[in-house]
Amino acid sequence: MTEQTCYRALRTRFQPLFEQICEGAVEREQQRELAFEAVELLRGSAFSSLRVPLVHGGAGVSLPVLFGLLIDLAEADSNLPQIVRAHFGFVEGRLLSHDAPSQDYWFPKVVAGQLWGAAMAERSDSSTNSVTLDTGENGWLLNGEKYYCTGAIYADWVAAVAMDDEDFVSVVVAVNSPGVTREDDWDGFGQRLSGSGTTRFDNVTVPEEHVLRRFKPGELRADSYISAFYQLFHLATLAGIARAVLRDATTFVLGRTRAFGVPGKSSPKDDPLVQRVIGRLSSLAYASESLVLTTAEVLEGVHQAELNGSAKEADYVDADIRTYQAQQVVLEQVLEASTLLFEVGGASATSQARRLDRHWRNARTLASHNPAILRERALGNYYLNGISPSAAWRALQAQDTAGSAARDEASAV
Repeated sequence: MTEQTCYRALRTRFQPLFEQICEGAVEREQQRELAFEAVELLRGSAFSSLRVPLVHGGAGVSLPVLFGLLIDLAEADSNLPQIVRAHFGFVEGRLLSHDAPSQDYWFPKVVAGQLWGAAMAERSDSSTNSVTLDTGENGWLLNGEKYYCTGAIYADWVAAVAMDDEDFVSVVVAVNSPGVTREDDWDGFGQRLSGSGTTRFDNVTVPEEHVLRRFKPGELRADSYISAFYQLFHLATLAGIARAVLRDATTFVLGRTRAFGVPGKSSPKDDPLVQRVIGRLSSLAYASESLVLTTAEVLEGVHQAELNGSAKEADYVDADIRTYQAQQVVLEQVLEASTLLFEVGGASATSQARRLDRHWRNARTLASHNPAILRERALGNYYLNGISPSAAWRALQAQDTAGSAARDEASAV
């Protein structure tokens, strides 16, 4: 079965689900009603096991097929792809690990419909990690607080990063474990239902089999396409927003019987200026989607190279560069589309009953997660000096580690 045939078959299968999710999107936004029902629909549809290999009971789809379906989901409600972003990242991490026992342990849980959230970032004065993992009587004990825990409030498991002395440690924690607290205190003006709030750990027991990886600070970004994968998730969500903008703008125009500056009744759909706006929106949506799917093909090439043992550093660099380049264009296209939307009507387009503003707010929030200006600088550094984004990051990490060591030595004198 070709990728296109696979995608079309799955899109047909999931289309009623996407439509059901879309029906409640505006009301959820108006009431700030968390998307538990929509997440349960996804959970029961096997959507969350799309990347799990066939041998483990999943669909085993390629990355272009996955990202195509994510764009469809984002068109229905852009909160949903962000809610499951950490989940798919966890699955991809298990694929990348090539660790058969780990896959045998975790993939059945994914196929059973269990979901993962993230607990990686913190709100602090620096980018240090304050959550700790210490030895306890019955395993490890996890303590501390994380923020921007996207999807955690909907999840069965949380993937977290903690410190064991000077080592970074990746762990997985069941959300119903004693000592785990999740709060819906995300206060961003966009992606308001993504559950990106606080997660606290108070002497949470972590069994040894739930400790996934241990690494030194300088090893935090080993060669992998996972960083590009996470970034492309945001771009797929943005491409879905662009399609939703086109859908809502078209629906708005077709329901109108008058236009600003035109006496009496009129047909805005026949207005050349309105037609031009809709034409522009359609082009922006098409271009954004095309860039995401083209970049997904690049990542799929790296994934296949990994599977056959031929992946090289240049492949991982190419994945980062192509994703960063796509980001520079997709962000601008979708932000333009979500503003241009309001040119198809007058003040009635700003009605809170329609919540058309959610498209710009959600796009702007997603665009702020990984600032494009930093990626643009990384691209320039690569083309001018041949320094890859991961190499530049490792150099900064080494610089910070050396500076910390020097400060510690000075304070000990």
